[in-house]
Amino acid sequence: MPTLFSRFYHSLKIRQVYRTILVLVAAAFSLGALVFPIELRPSSYPLAVGSVAGTDITAPYAATFDSEVLTQKAKDSAANSVSPIYLPSDPAITRAQIDNLHIVLNYIDTVRADSLSSQDQKLDDLSKISSITLSTDSAALILQLSEAEWEKVESESLSILEQIMRKSIRDYQIQDNRNSVPNLIDLSFSDLESKLIQELVNPFITGNSLYSEKDTDVAKETAIAAITPVKTSYIQGQAIVLRGQVIKDEQYEALNYFGFVKPQSKLSELIAPLLIVVLLAGFVALYFSRRKIYPISDLRSLTLITIMYLIFLFAARAVIPNRTVLPYLFPLPAFAMLLVSLFNLEVATVFSIVLSVLTAFGLSNSVEITLFYLFSSLIGALVLGKGRKISSFFWAGIMSATAGSLIILSFRFTDNTTDLLGMTTLIGATLLNGLASASITLLFQFLAAQILGLTTPLNLLEISRPDNPLLQFILQNAPGTYQHSLQVSNLAEQGAKAIGADQLLTRVGALYHDCGKGVNASFFIENQIPGKINSHEDMDPSEAAATIIHHVRDGVNLADRHHLPPRIKDFIREHHGTALTRYQYSRALDLAGGDRAKVDEQLFHYPGPKPQSKETALLMLADGCEARARAELPKTDEELRILIKKVIDGCIQEGQLEESSLTLKDIKIIADAFFHAMLNTHHPRLKYPETANQLSETNEKG
Repeated sequence: MPTLFSRFYHSLKIRQVYRTILVLVAAAFSLGALVFPIELRPSSYPLAVGSVAGTDITAPYAATFDSEVLTQKAKDSAANSVSPIYLPSDPAITRAQIDNLHIVLNYIDTVRADSLSSQDQKLDDLSKISSITLSTDSAALILQLSEAEWEKVESESLSILEQIMRKSIRDYQIQDNRNSVPNLIDLSFSDLESKLIQELVNPFITGNSLYSEKDTDVAKETAIAAITPVKTSYIQGQAIVLRGQVIKDEQYEALNYFGFVKPQSKLSELIAPLLIVVLLAGFVALYFSRRKIYPISDLRSLTLITIMYLIFLFAARAVIPNRTVLPYLFPLPAFAMLLVSLFNLEVATVFSIVLSVLTAFGLSNSVEITLFYLFSSLIGALVLGKGRKISSFFWAGIMSATAGSLIILSFRFTDNTTDLLGMTTLIGATLLNGLASASITLLFQFLAAQILGLTTPLNLLEISRPDNPLLQFILQNAPGTYQHSLQVSNLAEQGAKAIGADQLLTRVGALYHDCGKGVNASFFIENQIPGKINSHEDMDPSEAAATIIHHVRDGVNLADRHHLPPRIKDFIREHHGTALTRYQYSRALDLAGGDRAKVDEQLFHYPGPKPQSKETALLMLADGCEARARAELPKTDEELRILIKKVIDGCIQEGQLEESSLTLKDIKIIADAFFHAMLNTHHPRLKYPETANQLSETNEKG
């Protein structure tokens, strides 16, 4: 009676749902690995101009770019270097200022000549002149001077003003010209008179060469237009800002250029990773919907692949960003080597493409890193294959490192920023990467076999040794079953080789498929002594069927006791599928007078499940062909072909192969492979004549 877990595990719909969930979970976590800051050295910081850097930040790669900050500073400097442009001196301004002085002097003449005003009234009138400011002493002096003396002061004032205003005077030169007035006054005037002349003249000295804002702006624009963009350069590892420094404009610009400034909005950061994750998830889903290969049907293996993928992705995204050497040291090829050794090259190739792209996504040298990981992973996986020898791991590591080194050289030879020492360092890191990847693969294979119970090539080779305790148990307790298993394993292995299935797994699974018969070996015909065959006709058919069927459960129990991998247990469970024990069922029908209603057919069916992989399906076909050939002993090639066809057709008609992913083309190839293998096993043998010595020895003994 199948358990709830068994029904869950073997339900096609549930497995499809579970696979979809795995893809969605892997995609969601992949997006998180790309979006959220999990790297040990952050790629962005909450920086701003004027803030203090909390750590040393260096350029992750060499770059030269146009600096807007420095270019603007150059433009500002060019504009500031342009001298203000002034128009030629304007004679009208000079005449206007002289006329204004004439007006003031005429007013003073009127005040002096006013006989009706008192002294105080005249002083008050002089103080009301708006265009000049007369001191008290100067105002009193004006009223005290004689007519001749005042005329001399008037004449000197007009003469000095005219003399100064004839020159070109700009706004910034007005004070200098006012300061020059004392030097122009005739020495015959007293100090008070000299001071009076200055107070009369100075207010009317003004600029006659005016500033031209328009012409100056045109000159500045011309100077700015002549400035070319200023470039700034950084070499790889050069400090952009040191810890404790206040960040300046040009440093902030460089930090922003290299992607160290944390953006205010996450939307732009989310869209690009989301698109690439959706693309790759769709690629994986579409690929494996078209390619029904192992381990797509095995939920345990799919779960393990997902977990390993996420571990490698998160570890890579935490360690690699913003590093110079670590990307070439991180053992990402170990993921591909693990997949090819645990499963197959096709699975390793597909997932290596996905992991390589996502690991390098968003990095400054993403193209180089993607190709580095992709080719070092694929070359390592191709060389390692199923990893049946320790030396295979060593050579896989070496060839992976060689592929990575060639990628580095192809990119760095054209990059002037990487010197010979730098390339040597990276190649050395790549060599360590290859060896580390191979070592991790070997270690994880051991752990997978010992802890997780996975089937690894080295583990298969170990348990296929003749001195294995369970094989010894079969040999000693059921020697006929042991010989039968050897024949079946050879036959199934040839079929696996022909259709590209896992030969080693098929062979080892076939060795153990009937191990349960060792518990009750004498009940099975191959272990009975010739001439004393017990067909169990004295037993109730249902009891005989139950005993025969029970060898499957006994086999699983023995496999558990001897810690065989789950994949080997699948061979024990599935090699009969849900087939009928025909001999016992036919006897039960005979005893029931042919009335099928009186016979419970379910008692004569194996519990299954049906073969879930090509390898276990091959075992079912090989087991049936070998057993039938041993019973019928075909004499001709045609009889052998008919025998094989009957066995295969019977399995197809019963639907035993419908969950195995075998195609009609595979079945035809298997039939041909079985024929050629069995042709060599079941060919007729000659009876050799005895020699004269052998005949005499026989007579003597007789």
